[in-house]
Amino acid sequence: MPRAFTLALSLILALSTWVAPAHGANNPELLPDEATPVIDLARMFTPIQRQDLVEELDAVEARSGWKLRVLTQYDRSPGLAVKDFWGVDERSLVLIADSRGGNLLNFSVGDDMFALMPRNYWVELQTRFGNQYYVRDHGEDGAIRDALAAVETCLGRGGCRVVPGLPQEQWVLTLILSIVGGVVAGFAAHPRPNSNSPVAWTWVLLLAPLWGVMFIIFGLGPVLSRTTDWLPVTRNILGFTGAAIGAYLTHLLRERQTPTQEG
Repeated sequence: MPRAFTLALSLILALSTWVAPAHGANNPELLPDEATPVIDLARMFTPIQRQDLVEELDAVEARSGWKLRVLTQYDRSPGLAVKDFWGVDERSLVLIADSRGGNLLNFSVGDDMFALMPRNYWVELQTRFGNQYYVRDHGEDGAIRDALAAVETCLGRGGCRVVPGLPQEQWVLTLILSIVGGVVAGFAAHPRPNSNSPVAWTWVLLLAPLWGVMFIIFGLGPVLSRTTDWLPVTRNILGFTGAAIGAYLTHLLRERQTPTQEG
């Protein structure tokens, strides 16, 4: 196994047990007697949930050859002993759940899997499913299972650049940015004095880098890369269009009212 993978796993497990210095970084006596892909030392799963997860991970390995492993810990950890227990290699993922930190989830990723899902994928996966609000709403077991489900989906697709699925709060942000981009485009399009054209296309094109970044890159990009549902895409397009028309008409109305007010 590559030295980088060993070092990463060592650092994660060592840091996660730092608050309990009485236990070393290598405690094979904490490992179960039978082979299992789930070691639930923190008791985050009920027996039925644990058995269902074991069967699911065994099925994934039998079907695809990818090893997905789960270690939950709190005040005790087997440390690096899990490396030999699970036969961790380049096609392995070790999900380490420890509720003592600010984020529940940590990942030790094999090189072959890391090639399919890059670093930003694992950062997004951790922040989406391991934050305290998601854990509060879905439980520790739900956060772990949802993170694993996202990984399984991407393995089935042959890799992902971003985590599949569009959370509500992320879509709202893309909608706001789309609307802001529409406002910029609408104000840029209002006709200038001594111009016969009802739309100032020159200014629209000059400001395209600004409204284009907000609407296309930050408004549509995150949605199209995370879901195939056209509803949020349609809403963002309508938000941009409506904001652009509104800004255009507002500026046009103000210009028509100005001579009357002066008279």
